[in-house]
Amino acid sequence: MLTLNQSFASTCAFAVIIRLLMLLYGEWQDAHLQVKYTDIDYKVLTDAARYVTIGESPYQRATYRYTPLLAFLLTPNIYLHKSFGKVLFVLADILIGTLIYKILRLRGLPELEAVTYSAYWLYNPMVANISTRGSAESLIGALVLSTLYLITTKRFYAASVMFGLSVHFKIYPIIYSVPLLILLDDEDYWGIPWKGKEKVHDTWTVKHWTGKIARFVTPTRVWFGIISGGVFLYRCSEFELPSDIIINPSIIICTRSFKSFIPEHITQSYSQEFLRETYFYHVVRKDHRHNFSLWFYYIYLSYNEPHGTLLGIATFIPQFWLTFLLGAAFGKDLFFACFIQTFAFVTYQKVCTSQYFMWYTCLLPLILPSTLITFKYKGFMLLLAWVVSQALWLNEAYKLEFLGQNTFFAIWKASLLFFAANLWILKELTSKHMFESVFELGKVRKIWERRSRIMDETMERESLM
Repeated sequence: MLTLNQSFASTCAFAVIIRLLMLLYGEWQDAHLQVKYTDIDYKVLTDAARYVTIGESPYQRATYRYTPLLAFLLTPNIYLHKSFGKVLFVLADILIGTLIYKILRLRGLPELEAVTYSAYWLYNPMVANISTRGSAESLIGALVLSTLYLITTKRFYAASVMFGLSVHFKIYPIIYSVPLLILLDDEDYWGIPWKGKEKVHDTWTVKHWTGKIARFVTPTRVWFGIISGGVFLYRCSEFELPSDIIINPSIIICTRSFKSFIPEHITQSYSQEFLRETYFYHVVRKDHRHNFSLWFYYIYLSYNEPHGTLLGIATFIPQFWLTFLLGAAFGKDLFFACFIQTFAFVTYQKVCTSQYFMWYTCLLPLILPSTLITFKYKGFMLLLAWVVSQALWLNEAYKLEFLGQNTFFAIWKASLLFFAANLWILKELTSKHMFESVFELGKVRKIWERRSRIMDETMERESLM
């Protein structure tokens, strides 16, 4: 009979076997069928890695929009085997499942339930398909989950470094800085009580709010910003940022020391290309290709118009404010804050593809135990709305891609339906969530352990009546 720990190990092992079988099938499909299994982005990543191996910039590969570090990580695609990157992404999948399990256990969820919720990720067919096709999204998911796990276990400096690295790999995790800074409260996170006093009648005075701001700027929050920002700038300085950008001298010294131990071609200057392609490109991006975003059709129609770029920038306004407000409102409940921020961020994204769903799918198992939504009724309807509206979009996209039909307007209508479904899900998840602070007086709250005990005591009292 399997023990509980063996149960989780067997869950991971089976998830690995599933993905290995999918990798083998993908090799066969790529070799024998016209429609390829491997994602086109994986070819882009491999080509960028090939440029790195010959001492060239990875940005010589058109449409490469990632950090040079990713190209360096995938150089074994050239030296060892073309599917090395896919195996790496599969391992990141398993790491995410392990971190989900560990975080749930830290918060008091019983062992078997924690295994079950981690299986929601490990056995998710969409997740397995995306990683085995060669999408690198599981890597950023692993970095984000590692940050949350480290901050929960109070490995503050390691969490700060990991967060800086996460933002370096993809800019979107910067939205988590809001709930992370709110979480790092001296009283809750470190257990240091605040000795000041507040007067009720002073609530709406300038003095009251300046005092709140002053109390918010604590050494912990300042150090988190310095360390994570320093790591971000350090990784950028590896690629020799322009001289007009001011960088901490200690960071420059560390960078030069690091460069002395690696081959010269890895430290080439990608500064302008790196910043332009990885970060600035997404601000002014005008992607007229069909995607799930409600903005795509208008961008498609106005692609060659002068105001098209202004529209692309304007789409960030609702996205920014919504993610900021959600992060501020639920900051102490870190995992739900990060999930709901990501869900809103992807929903309002001006370019949205299936890979982006991975950004919040890896966080979903962490918040399911705290929702009042039951799968039997409303949960099933929410999932059905998400799947059906997505399927309708995919049907119209298939007609465009493979049958050559002009279905751009039909795709846009399906995008609007998908957007409406996501707004419904966003509203229900927010209203039916049981808010629980992660920390209290310096300790992680075992919220589900407490709830289980209360439920057991209630059932015992009822049985005696």
